[in-house]
Amino acid sequence: MGRVTRGDDVTPERRSGDATGAEPDPARWRVLAVTLAVGFMSLLDVTIVNVAIPSMRLGLDTSAATIQWVVSGYALSFGLVLVTGGRLGDAWGRRRLMLVGLTGFVLASAACGLAPSVEVLVAARLVQGLSAGLLAPQNTGLIQELFGGAERGRAFGLFGLVVSVASAIGPVLGGVIIALAGEEGGWRWIFLVNVPIGMVLLVAIARLVPDTRVEVGESDTRLDPGGAVLLGLAVLCLLLPVVALESGATGLLWLLVGVPVAGWAFVAWERRLTRTGGAPLLDIALLRQTPGYGNGIVVGALYFTGFTGVFLVLSVYLQDGLGYSTLATGLLLTPFAVGSAVSSMWAGRAVTRMGRSLVVRALGVMMTGLVLLAVLAAWAQDRSWLWLALVLPLLLAGLGGGAVVSPNFTLTLADVPPRMGGAAGGALQTGQRVGAAIGAATLITAYQLGSGDGGDPGAGLRAAIGTALALLLLALAAAVWDGRRRAAAAGAATDRG
Repeated sequence: MGRVTRGDDVTPERRSGDATGAEPDPARWRVLAVTLAVGFMSLLDVTIVNVAIPSMRLGLDTSAATIQWVVSGYALSFGLVLVTGGRLGDAWGRRRLMLVGLTGFVLASAACGLAPSVEVLVAARLVQGLSAGLLAPQNTGLIQELFGGAERGRAFGLFGLVVSVASAIGPVLGGVIIALAGEEGGWRWIFLVNVPIGMVLLVAIARLVPDTRVEVGESDTRLDPGGAVLLGLAVLCLLLPVVALESGATGLLWLLVGVPVAGWAFVAWERRLTRTGGAPLLDIALLRQTPGYGNGIVVGALYFTGFTGVFLVLSVYLQDGLGYSTLATGLLLTPFAVGSAVSSMWAGRAVTRMGRSLVVRALGVMMTGLVLLAVLAAWAQDRSWLWLALVLPLLLAGLGGGAVVSPNFTLTLADVPPRMGGAAGGALQTGQRVGAAIGAATLITAYQLGSGDGGDPGAGLRAAIGTALALLLLALAAAVWDGRRRAAAAGAATDRG
C-alpha cells in the first residue's frame, strides 16, 4: 500500500477522500497551498519577463533578437520535460521531485539575476525552465491523489486560478519591480526575488508535502528513457523552430519535418513497451480509453495557442507602439487578472454541475472580450483615456479565461487513475506549453505583418486579435464536440441501465 512519511502512515485511499468513504488527509488543503505557491512562481516566470525585455536590452547591451531567447528559452525547456517530470513524480514520489525541481529553480534564478552576459542569462533560463518542468506536473498529480469528488473540482479551481492569474499578473509585477529597482538593472530583481521565496517554500515542501513513493507491487517504479528521448525530440522539433521564429530566425523551420517522425516513433515505442510488459512513459491507451482525456488536451492546447500570445502582443503594442512604461503597461493589463481570479474559483465549484458546457460558455465570453478589445483599444489609442477603453474588454476576457482552465483540468483528468496522474497531467500541460509557444510566435508575427511598413500599432493589434479569435474558435469547436460526445455517452449509459 502507498507510503506517506510525514509523521503518520496515510494510505492513498485516505489521501484521496474518494467515493469509498475513506477519511481524506486532514492536511490536504495546506499541502495544496504550498504546491500552488510553487506553481505560481514557476508559471509567473513565463510572462513576467515580457515587460522586462527593454530593461534587459539596456542592461546587457544586446539585440532584441538575442534577448528574445530569454523569453523563448524558458518556454522551450519547460515544455520538454513535463511528461517525464510527471512520470518521475508518479514513480519516485512528488515531494522528492518538488525538492529537486525547486532547488534547481532557485539556483537558476540566482544565476539569471547575477548573469554577467546575455549568454549566461539564456543558459540559466534554460535550466530554470527545465526545473519548472519537473515542478509543474506534481501539482496536478497531488490534486489527483489528495482530493476526490466535488473537492477535486474546487482544488482544480484553485489551480486554474493560479494558472490564469500568474499569466495575467506577470507583466504587472514585472513593471512594479523594474519601476522600483531602476530601468537598467531592475530586470535582475525579477529573478532574484525567487531566491528567498523559493528557500522558504523548500522548507514548507519538506515539512508538509507527503512522500507518495509506492511500495513494490503497487506501481511500477521503472522508467522509460527511450520514450523520454523520443517524446523530447518530438517536442524539441516543434518548439525550437517556433521559438526561433519569435526572434526572426527562419533557418530552423526544417526541424518541423521531424515532429511526425519522432511522434510516430514515440507512439510505436510506447505500444511495444506496453505489449512486452515494460513501464511506458505515457500509457497511450489513456488517449483511447479514458473518457474526454484526448479531447481535453486538444481544447487546452488550442486555448493556450489563442490566449497566451495576446499578453505578449499587448505588451509590445503598449510599450513599443504607444510608448507606455513597463509599470503602466502592467497596470493596464490588471483587469484580466481580476476577472480570472473572480471566475476561476466559481468555475471550480460549478464544473461538476455544468460539465463541458461551462468551458463552451466561458470561451464565448472570452472571445467577446477580445472583440471589444480590438474595437475599443484601436479606436482610443491616441486618446488620454485608453486605459478606460481597456478595462471592460480585459475584465470580460478574464472572466471567460478564468472559467476555461480549471474546468478543463477537472474534466480532462477526472477519470485518470491517480497512479498516472503526474504523467497524464504532464501531457496536458505539455499541450498547453506547446500551444503557448506557437501562439506567441503566431500572434507576434500577425502583429508585425498587420502593423506594416508604416508601423501602425492599431492595425497590428487588430490583426493579432483576429488571429487569436480564429484559434479560440477552434478551441470552441473542440469543446462543443467533446460536450456532445459526453452527452451521447451519458445517454447511452442511461439506456443500458
